[in-house]
Amino acid sequence: MKAPQDIILKPVITEQSTDLLPEGKYTFKVAKSANKLEIADAVEQLFNVEVIKVNTVNVRGRQKRVGRYTGTTSSWKKAVVTVNPEPSADKNGKKRNGTIEFFDGMF
Repeated sequence: MKAPQDIILKPVITEQSTDLLPEGKYTFKVAKSANKLEIADAVEQLFNVEVIKVNTVNVRGRQKRVGRYTGTTSSWKKAVVTVNPEPSADKNGKKRNGTIEFFDGMF
């Protein structure tokens, strides 16, 4: 099994992703080989929240040009994770958060 840090690579902070924050939707760059169940488990373990839904998108690399040479950037996978906004208890009785603290100051 993969470690949660190997699945969730970094947050995606764009204008569109910050507009989704009040709805409890957080956007991450994830490993290309990760599926929705692995992404949900990784977010729950890393941020101590309850995940309701995961949507994934495979993002194609863009064509870039430097002088006369052309190439493409690498493709990657994006995940939009919907989190339960109400704090709840997990199966061990520990309290779960309603938001991810890293994104709290952005909206």
